[in-house]
Amino acid sequence: MTTEDILRLALDMAGLTEVPADTAIYCPGKGIRRVLAGIDLEGAELIVAKDRGFDLALTHHPAGGAAVLHMDRVFVRHVELMVRAGVPEEAARRAVADKSFEDRITGQTRNYERLPALARLLGIAYMNIHTPLDEIGRRRMAEAAGELSADARVADLVAHFRDRFGEFRHAVSAIQCPVGDLRSRLGRVAVAHGAGTNGGYPVAKAYFDHGVDTVIYIHVSPAVVRKLTEEYEGTGKNLLVTGHIASDSLGINPFLAALREKGLEIVPLGLVPAEPQGP
Repeated sequence: MTTEDILRLALDMAGLTEVPADTAIYCPGKGIRRVLAGIDLEGAELIVAKDRGFDLALTHHPAGGAAVLHMDRVFVRHVELMVRAGVPEEAARRAVADKSFEDRITGQTRNYERLPALARLLGIAYMNIHTPLDEIGRRRMAEAAGELSADARVADLVAHFRDRFGEFRHAVSAIQCPVGDLRSRLGRVAVAHGAGTNGGYPVAKAYFDHGVDTVIYIHVSPAVVRKLTEEYEGTGKNLLVTGHIASDSLGINPFLAALREKGLEIVPLGLVPAEPQGP
């Protein structure tokens, strides 16, 4: 396979027709047979990949080039997700405006050539696939959440996620409900994932204020938890946080399985497995 073939497979699995701004091939490759795959493959991992005879270092998070400069173009995908959940488009756009502006400005600070230049020097193919794999994970969580009734409890959804997905059972991190209560009614659920990063306070607030009862983030800052708690404590609104690495793995693992079906040797690095690993 080529790096282009691998990227196309990810887009097809995610149901996307265009390459998102946070996904890129930094050093193209062809005849790829052995792949080192992880969430963050940077300098040390590139050297190890080259030393161990891998053809491709496949990382999840953006690692260079335009992919680290234009996260604002991905963050606005929250608008699409919010509108699907019933948030008016104008309110959804307001919710992403500040963070999108910040990303446009701070993107200019990134040392975008450091890792791609190292990969070229080492002579190893290097790429990242972010939003497509997060979209796979988002859909898996949304589908599982849709299997429960609105009258179920938040705790029921946590148990269902753990029962359904090995990534949550085997993760060191635990699914948390830092805003609201596990005993609360689940109500309407929205999985806010697959848009670069979490939406912070404004996106969660937009969901809560427009009929969503339980919002799922994969990570959140303490400041956001405090602000949401102050505003929504006792209202039946809940923020469920599933854990960054476990949730990323939930989207990455099916893709790696598809690559194995294509005959590639895949060595995962730092992923939470769907099934227990042998000794």
